[in-house]
Amino acid sequence: MNHASPLELSRLRYQPPLPRILLSLEHLGLRASSPSELKEGCESIKQLFPRTYNQGPILFAAGEPEAKSARLRVGVVLSGGQAPGGHNVIAGLYDALKELHPGSTLLGFRGGPAGILKNETIEITAALIDNYRNLGGFDMIGSGRTKIEGQEQLLASLATADRCALDGLVIIGGDDSNTNAAHLAEFFLSAGSKTRIVGVPKTIDGDLKSREIEISFGHDTACKVYNELIGNLMRDALSARKYYHFVKLMGRSASHIALECALKTHPNLVLIGEEIAAAKTILDGLTHQIATLITERSAAGKEFGVILIPEGLIEFLPEIGSLIRELNTLLAREEIRTEVDRLSHIDERISVLCGHLSPDSALCFARLPYTTQAELLFERDPHGNVQVSKIATEQLLIATVTHELAKRAAAGIYRGSFHPVHHFFGYEGRSAMPSQFDCQYTYALGYTSALLINAHLTGYMATIHNLTQPCDVWQVGGTPITALMQMEERKGKRVPVVKKALVDLQGPAFKTLVRNRARWAKDDLFGYPGPIQFTGPQEVVGELPLTLILESQGAGTIA
Repeated sequence: MNHASPLELSRLRYQPPLPRILLSLEHLGLRASSPSELKEGCESIKQLFPRTYNQGPILFAAGEPEAKSARLRVGVVLSGGQAPGGHNVIAGLYDALKELHPGSTLLGFRGGPAGILKNETIEITAALIDNYRNLGGFDMIGSGRTKIEGQEQLLASLATADRCALDGLVIIGGDDSNTNAAHLAEFFLSAGSKTRIVGVPKTIDGDLKSREIEISFGHDTACKVYNELIGNLMRDALSARKYYHFVKLMGRSASHIALECALKTHPNLVLIGEEIAAAKTILDGLTHQIATLITERSAAGKEFGVILIPEGLIEFLPEIGSLIRELNTLLAREEIRTEVDRLSHIDERISVLCGHLSPDSALCFARLPYTTQAELLFERDPHGNVQVSKIATEQLLIATVTHELAKRAAAGIYRGSFHPVHHFFGYEGRSAMPSQFDCQYTYALGYTSALLINAHLTGYMATIHNLTQPCDVWQVGGTPITALMQMEERKGKRVPVVKKALVDLQGPAFKTLVRNRARWAKDDLFGYPGPIQFTGPQEVVGELPLTLILESQGAGTIA
């Protein structure tokens, strides 16, 4: 590796502790549960995954192993966006395979799932993995967002597994990646392949969680990185007393990051997309809410504050969400896309599209600031859909709030001064050095993945329970991926996908926010979490995600 800092060298030497159950792999057996009853709407999943559906969750427990460990050849791939701890999953997988049988081999697929399709591998050795233990990023083997779902890709993956003589393949990824894993497991079984498929829950967004998955790895570290930055802004706002910081945080489909950061830092306002969608709050209503907060704080002599905004907020606003869906549908039509693409000037594009939009969407589009209109038209993904992450929602809100405050000033309602500053915290948290929690969690997930493959299980996601308890009493096992799936409409078709978890508006974490946010709005009860700590008192080094604690123990009181 390149020149290592003293902190990197210290992290490379750190040995994450393991759950007690993983300290003696040769004395592990399986404790299986019966498959849960069919949930409503899951009959389609059963029909699509007949070989992997009727599997129950399992736990590893002390006892007689199923069979003596044999030499294994296993592949591993990093799929999707980066998340702190990915290298430790590979380290745990490598260490467990070598412990099960010293002759085992671990192959890394380069560049994500595309590496599987192209059979681009590198052998992961002790010398290689020792350069990446406890460090952030996915740079050891790289990642990618290629989907493995069509027949041609499934056959190419099977050919690679055969050529590499793989006993198992570990897919480290989020909901889409684990959906791919479910398809691979089913297809490989139908083809008589010996390669077992295991998924690992990864996403900083935190939307890959359920009763079976307490939290996805990387979420804790990313939130801690953002919390330090937010706390710094709060201290600056309290010092200068003249700036409003509008902070957009990653999380397109769910507001888990915004919620966790709010519970740790106590902003004057945090917008939760799921709440806005439930209340059917439109942009004008949201603008009024923010402007009222600023007006009331100004009357109290406070011309500063911090507002947190989830990345996907714009899709939760009903009129803009409807507009985006309509634009996606229109631009999926080749004749309209061709007509728009040949126009170089945005005003011409706007005119053409407004002629095809419904009256309500056309009005909504026309009322948006020019820059937002441009982002809706020009920033599109390979499928022609709007890239919501590239829409500067924080700047949109600043523009609408500035306009509203000017109206109030003209009416004599607002006499303050508004100096907004916009920020987007996203990529800063994806490749950070993992926190102690994520280091330990991912290392144990790697071990668990090896055990699932060694037990000849396929179509499972590695899962660990009791995460709010000390590491030595964590329970390790696996959950069938099909148990986490539901049917959704994608591109006009009903397809099976791993379900995204939204913020639960009836859950203890959100209810804790509701109880406290009125005080946070008017009183400056800012929290300053500071940077991630790797040495020192356990209550500092081992600090857990607050939402995880609240969901485990029930709602608590936050000072």
